[in-house]
This record gives sequence, C-alpha cells and structure tokens, in this order.
Amino acid sequence: MLTRKTKLLIGAAFFTLVLAGCQNSTSSMKGMDHSKMNMSENTNTTKTMTSAKIETLTGKEINLTAKASNLEVEPGKILPVWTYNNSVPGPQIRVKQGETVKVNLKNELSVPVSIHWHGVPVPNAMDGIPGMTQDAVQPGKSFTYEFKADVPGTYWYHSHQDSVNQVDRGLYGSFIVEPKNDKVDKDYTLVLDEWMSSGNMGSMDMGNTKNGNMDMSNMDHSKMNMDSKSSNDNKSTDTKGTAKPKEQSSMNMAMGDDMSMYDLYTINGKTGQATDKMPVKKGDKVRIRLINAGFISHKMHLHGQEFKVTATDGQPINNPQTLKDTLISIAPGERYDIEFEANNPGQWYLEEHGNEPRINGMKTVIQYEGENSMTDKSDDSATLPIFNLANYGTPTKSAFTLDQKFDIEKTMVLNTEQKDGNTVYTINGQTYPNIPPITVKKDDTVKVTFVNQSKTEDHPMHLHGHFFQVLSKNGQPIQGSPIIKDTLNVKPGETYVVAFKADNPGDWMFHCHDLHHASMGMVTDLQYSDYKSNYKPDPKAGNKPE
Repeated sequence: MLTRKTKLLIGAAFFTLVLAGCQNSTSSMKGMDHSKMNMSENTNTTKTMTSAKIETLTGKEINLTAKASNLEVEPGKILPVWTYNNSVPGPQIRVKQGETVKVNLKNELSVPVSIHWHGVPVPNAMDGIPGMTQDAVQPGKSFTYEFKADVPGTYWYHSHQDSVNQVDRGLYGSFIVEPKNDKVDKDYTLVLDEWMSSGNMGSMDMGNTKNGNMDMSNMDHSKMNMDSKSSNDNKSTDTKGTAKPKEQSSMNMAMGDDMSMYDLYTINGKTGQATDKMPVKKGDKVRIRLINAGFISHKMHLHGQEFKVTATDGQPINNPQTLKDTLISIAPGERYDIEFEANNPGQWYLEEHGNEPRINGMKTVIQYEGENSMTDKSDDSATLPIFNLANYGTPTKSAFTLDQKFDIEKTMVLNTEQKDGNTVYTINGQTYPNIPPITVKKDDTVKVTFVNQSKTEDHPMHLHGHFFQVLSKNGQPIQGSPIIKDTLNVKPGETYVVAFKADNPGDWMFHCHDLHHASMGMVTDLQYSDYKSNYKPDPKAGNKPE
C-alpha cells in the first residue's frame, strides 16, 4: 500500500512530466483560450449552458441535481462548471423557521458528490461529510437529506466531497431560513466567488482526454504551488493562468497563500457589467445577504446609503448602529446581512475595494425605480475604515463570559509549515488526520483559543453543527453586541477566544474554510464521547471529506 506521501511525490513527478510534455508538444496549449473549450463532462458537441437566472426553491421537498455545464460570466466569456440544477450558484433554497425540509440530491456527474449545509445546525447524519457522516453520492445515485430548520438566518450549501475542487468548480448555493415575523420589502442574496479566467478551476488532468474533450478529473489543484505571496499581491500569472516555470517544476505542490491565479471575480455567477442590478423603490426597507463562497476575503462598499449590519453568519446583532462608507470584509465561508432604508434615489454601486484589476468584476448596482442613468462613480481604490465587529452593537446578556469555568478548554495554534518538502497547514504542529480531536460530552461547555502564527495567511475557522460565541480578540473582551458565529476569520498574529455548548451530538469537522488550507492539513474533529453512529464507511466509495 502506497503511503499518502509517496502518492503525492508520484503525483508531483507525473505532473512535472505532463507539463514538460505540454511545453514541448507541437500541439502546445500555450495561448489557447480555454474559455472556448468544452472542459465539462458533456460528450456532445453542443455546450450545455447554465440557467440565466438563479431559481428560488421553496416547499417541504426539494430536488437538486449535480451536473456539468458551462457558465457565461459575461458576454462571450464561458467557463466550464459543475452545478446544482444547472446554475451557479445553485438554486436558492428558502424555508420557513420550524419547517422540516427534504432535499433529494441526484448525481449526474462522473464523480461522487455530497451536500454540506454550511452553518445550519443539522443532525449529524445530515451534515454531508463523506467518510464521516455518509458515503459520497456515487454517479447515477441519489441521497435524501432531511432536517428541521429551527434557526433563522443566512446560510449556504456546498459539496464537501473533495470540496477544495468541487466548490471551486461551482457546487454551491444559498440556503435561507426565514424568521416567523420578517419585515423587509426587498431581500437580495449576493454570493461572492472568484475564478480562473482560463477555466481551469478545480481538478485538471491535461494528460488525458475523453471523447475529444480534455479530462479535468484527476489533477488536484489544492496541491499546486503558486508561491507564498499574499493574495493581495498585484503580481499574477499570465492572462491564461499559466504557472511560472519554477512553479511547474516544483516538487512542493502546496498552494501557499498566493491566489493570483483567481483573476476573475463574480457576484451570483456574473462579473462586472453583466452582474444583475438590484431594483428598489424609495422608502423600501432593503436587506442584502452577502455570502462568500470563494477562497479569498472581499471588502465590500455600499455607496450612497446609510446601513446597519444586522447579522453575521445568520445570527442577529443586538442594536446595530448606523454606518456609512465603511468596508465590510467577508472571509471565506462567512455571511453578513446588511439593511438600509432606500431614501437616496439614484443608481449606486455595491463594489469591492482594493488595488488589483480583478476587483473590477465584483460590483453591482442598486437601482432606484425610475432612475435610468448612473448617479454614482466607482471609487474602489479609496481608503475607507473596515467594519469592526468586536465593538459594534450594544452589549446584552449572553450565554458565556470570559471569567466563567468551562468543562473543556483547548488552544488551536494555526500555522504554515514545511514538512517533508511540502507546505502544510497545521493545528498545534500537526496535520489531519494526526490532529487529536476535541472530545466532549453532551452539555459540556467548551472554550477554544485560536492563535494564528502564519505570517501571511488568514484562517477562517469553521465549526460544523454548532454556533460559538466570540469572547475576546487579542486579549480584549468583546465590547459590543454578543457575537455568535460558525465561521471566524483569524488573521496573522491574531488571537481569539470563543465558547460554545456541546448541544448537538455527533462527529463534527472543525477546519479552515480556505479549503486549500483544509485540504493540506488544517482540519480537526469535534467528537462526542457519548455519541455512537450507525454509519459504516464503504471503503469503495472514494470518500474525500476535504
């Protein structure tokens, strides 16, 4: 039996040979526009295109089908994608608080898939983690998820089978649990993501073809080395996303923190001028739900409106204050709800701020009724304050305090390290599956301290099946509203203390939601010692939980 390390080394050597062959071949792919190629699993000559609009699904039984397609992010720019119900993002699922929802997943891809309900406190058997809670759904097979949606808020769903690659290709959508008494006039959901304009998201294997089309099913993008530069570095790969020669020949195939190959940003699957506008009428109460389904943090600026941040990760903020010209930084996996009263007619941008050309794609427009021309100008390079959740809102009674006694206390030191010639992402110096789990019993109170010792990488830490309360940041107690989250971005040098109650028995993942980091080791488990699962993994299922 080959060890994981041996497999990685063999894979690296094969990858280098393939690249060398591609460079020397008379049929070199250099300069070829991959956006015009059919790299999906379709074997016919006519491209299957995704739906132009994102469907909203309601009701107690919902059907989702995983299938290959092609996404036109703007006129003439087409990317090969994997989809739920032939759209990227997949359909928005909207349910009422307290409803029991049944979702039937059918797999029409040639690889196994799953669905994880990110942030939703589902029963453990419904968490969608191959090899931990279920077997991955095989090609041609189906699986039914069923759970009660008790906690209102903004959530999302995505594949957790080989998630670094499958989410990269487009297998995700939004999941909204509506409160019993909700009063807004307009409710918009914006799913943020980033792509390679080459179309080379996810797994790619240039060494094989199927029916004349390039087979992209075996090359694990999470293992590629793109140098260890900041994701905000202006240097990037060439316009086709081709790796530099030294990167191609590197035996260290870890991603590092360079995300420059993701040169195309989208909102709801569209970029730049192709992004749908958000119509409003004067006097409307408007909610915008921001969801980051990508691997890069995005700083969003709402122009021309005073607004409030009313929820984070779907959980309400107590007595939020009014803000204006403030950036909302949204890390991978996080969600923020913002609300405003439409009292400033015109057409106003909601756009990302930064100093890179790729951010120009991540913008949309709030369009007041009757306003047909832009009254606003983009100022995406302007310096603005960044929203600070730690001192926002008003304090009120909360479940936990810093000075109380906890049943379990753990520290997670998050780091980037070199092991056996590879860059890995560690928790307390170890990589998954060698990281000891956090073991609890039902009703235990748990305190976790995050310490990010990585020099350049953020680590958005996501706990499955539970919400946690943020108690302190860098040694300072939270000053504003209690902060309840399931995904917390820990920047280099930062320390956070969080706490939660072990109130949802099962075996749960606890990992970084930069899924490149998770795929290279930054994963642990929360295990209930008094929980016994009836699930037995099938060794032939090809389960890849990260």
